[in-house]
Amino acid sequence: MEFSLLNDEPVAGPGDDLLGTGRAARELAKLLHDSRAATPLTLAVDAGWGMGKSSLMRLVDAELQAREGVHTVWYNAWTSTGADALEGLIKSVLMRFDRRALRRALHRVSEQRALIGAVRAALTLVAGPLGIAAVVDRLWRDLSVDARSRNAMRDTLCQLTTDWAESTPYDTRRLLVVFVDDLDRCSEETVLAVCEAVKVYLDVPGLAFVIGCDRSALGPSGLLRDLSPAGSAFMEKIFQTSYRVPVPAAAEVRAYVDRCAERSGIQDLLGDHLAELIALRSARNPRRIKRLINGFGLECALNPVWESFSSEAVIRVLLLQQLYPEFYRVLLARDGADVHAAREFLRYRTARRVLSQPFAQPAEGTWPVAVSCLLAYDLVAPEPDRPEDWGTLLARLEEHLPTGFPELVLDPNFVRLIEELMALTEVEDMVGQLQRGAPRLAADPVDGAPEPGSAVQPGTVRPPHAGMQILWIDDHPERNTQFVELLEAQGARVWVATDRDRAEHVLDATPIDLLVSDVQRGLDREAGLTDLGRWRESGRYRGPAVFFTSRTTPNREARAAALDAKVATSGALLFRYAEEAYEVSAS
Repeated sequence: MEFSLLNDEPVAGPGDDLLGTGRAARELAKLLHDSRAATPLTLAVDAGWGMGKSSLMRLVDAELQAREGVHTVWYNAWTSTGADALEGLIKSVLMRFDRRALRRALHRVSEQRALIGAVRAALTLVAGPLGIAAVVDRLWRDLSVDARSRNAMRDTLCQLTTDWAESTPYDTRRLLVVFVDDLDRCSEETVLAVCEAVKVYLDVPGLAFVIGCDRSALGPSGLLRDLSPAGSAFMEKIFQTSYRVPVPAAAEVRAYVDRCAERSGIQDLLGDHLAELIALRSARNPRRIKRLINGFGLECALNPVWESFSSEAVIRVLLLQQLYPEFYRVLLARDGADVHAAREFLRYRTARRVLSQPFAQPAEGTWPVAVSCLLAYDLVAPEPDRPEDWGTLLARLEEHLPTGFPELVLDPNFVRLIEELMALTEVEDMVGQLQRGAPRLAADPVDGAPEPGSAVQPGTVRPPHAGMQILWIDDHPERNTQFVELLEAQGARVWVATDRDRAEHVLDATPIDLLVSDVQRGLDREAGLTDLGRWRESGRYRGPAVFFTSRTTPNREARAAALDAKVATSGALLFRYAEEAYEVSAS
């Protein structure tokens, strides 16, 4: 299969517009052009991450460049830091003016300074030709040299813009549209510096700003949550109006997925159903769709685990991984059920159909499946002459199933994906290989944790779990090596036990600050819960406890809560609970 990556750049012109943004771009460009007499003005292009702000702004820019008397300049706020953003934005605007207007502005500024300064400035201008960049640098130095100069900066920029706008061969004044992108990705200091430049110094006739940002990210509950009331009021005055980029229509997103799949080379692997699934589960986010398709290609091309399997199987497993990550985590788990999660789900779906229709004749072949599903969790088979009890039996069944199953069974796209996967003859081999090769809980990263094996040097800050004693019980300790190493790198002492007897030996000999346990050991699905219950009752261990498992069910959660224990389904949760236990032990 020939595969190519999709770039993440904004569209460069109408020919790259895959989502039909052109109409909105034309209307916005016309609005800006027709509003030149109303300048200064600031328009916010408002949308969340990946929803096409930059692409829309690029298309507006292309439309404006085709209009007489309109000039544009781009400034990416993300490229500046802190107060440098104010200088960077103002200089970007000055660079768009012609050299003659800039020289006149520099001469006026020089005349307003002391005589010797004026003579020096005049000599500089007469000494030889200066490029626009040199003139802009000199003008900025003179405008920002002290507080008095800064106070006069707006008047100078206003006069400069007026001179430039009126020195035109056209009948109407020239207009400069300044595009500011990625403002919501900046620090608070940078955001305020850009807004200061826009509102305090560049709020002059002849200039219009188009600012791409997520307005909610710049609100009181977002990036600027620590802003004073006066600062918040200032921010509200920045934008005269906003255009909220609409979520693309379902048909547009569906066509976008097809075009992306075609460009990347995986269109033959998707088909209508899987393309529809990507469109639905990507929240109609163009950037997310691109990243998803790129991920497919990279996995198929570079991950050796897929080499022995068909593309049809690989693409469906990768869709589970990307679109239904919680289910994929359970699929890789090896505890709590006699079959893997995909087969368990289909068996549950059949049982649910039978038990939710107690007064209907079960479809052919479904009754034995429903019975076997119940017996797999030590529940009784439904009695045909007591259909009124079937609803209670279904509720009890769902207590033993992964918490997401009742919701997923109502998702027709997920159901179809699982059915298609299970119809492939290679699925059992593939799932088995994934389970054998998968690190514990997909080896999810832990924010802020040191690298495994890293040592704490003498004289450094005390590690976050220094001196903490942890007992970790699991009959497959090799699955937890990464997390044990991380805890030990943070200063903890981790005792590893593979069964109840070894765990009790540690508990009797060592004061334990945290107990981490699996749930199932061997064929005993409740071993961890049973052991902790025994130790709580006998007083052998009363401290914090965490069950570390990929598979969480309502029954497990309820039993863990009754034992004053927590359930962690990820490394991040595990380390959070370890930190809480450390705070208790250190207090």
